[in-house]
Order: sequence, then C-alpha cells, then structure tokens
Amino acid sequence: MPLTPMEIYKLLPKTNCKKCGEQTCMSFAFKLINREKKLEDCKPLFEEKKYEIQLKKLQEMLKPLEKATETGLIVNEALCNGCGNCIVVCPVHVEKDPRGAGVGKGPTIADPIYRIENGKLIVLNMHACRRYGKSRILCVVCRENCPTDAISFLEG
Repeated sequence: MPLTPMEIYKLLPKTNCKKCGEQTCMSFAFKLINREKKLEDCKPLFEEKKYEIQLKKLQEMLKPLEKATETGLIVNEALCNGCGNCIVVCPVHVEKDPRGAGVGKGPTIADPIYRIENGKLIVLNMHACRRYGKSRILCVVCRENCPTDAISFLEG
C-alpha cells in the first residue's frame, strides 16, 4: 500500500512551527514524500523527547524513500528474476530503440532507462523516464508487466 502524506502528518508534531521552512506540517509531509525535504528538517522531532516514538515510526515508514529513484521507482532486487519484461514494454525504450528493446532484445541505445545486469534490473537513466520532469505522466507499464512484482512506485 502506498505511503500517503496523511500517514506521515499523523506522526508529525502538528505544531506548524515553520522550523522546517514550510508553513504547515501537512505541507512538510507532502515534501517528505516528494523527497524535497528530509525528516531531519523537522527540528522538534529530533530535539524533543516526547516525539521519540513518532520519530522511530516515521524513520521506518520512510525507509522505502531511500531506495526510490527520482520517479518513485523501487526495484526489489530480491524479487527481480531478470526477465527483462520491463525493458521490452517501456514506451520510452520502444520509441527510442525500436530495433533493440522495441522488438524484445536488450537495449541497444547509449542511454537506456535500465538494463539487466547480473540477472537483476539496474536503473541507469531515470531522467529519460516518462514519470520524470515537469511534463511527467504516471506511466506504470514496467510495474504492470513485472511477473514477480519486483517493481513498485511510491505514490504521493
């Protein structure tokens, strides 16, 4: 189940102290999920003992963010079997590499989004992903075609 700003907000001090640089704790929660802020920016969580339990819960909840790419992509290496379905169905690869990934082969372009190395999916160039940048779209083709559910996305 995706992590939501409300789940984070419930564990924040909810004082709207602005020490993090945001106007509200809710705004801070959104920025945490988008990785525009770090948990350490919430000074009361770290300075006041009364928030110790919430801090530990938040640290645990936010662990998946550490492994996520800029697009929110998370590859669970333990589940990945290196099948390459994600590479073959990726709309960017199909468009930019019609003779390679677009026909079921490995990527032949110089800057693929990802490739299989040592039997696992390796992220190489997330900036080329449709989920990246100002005109991003919430493409999930790679996730939907992963037979082992090794690909997931953070949802904000």
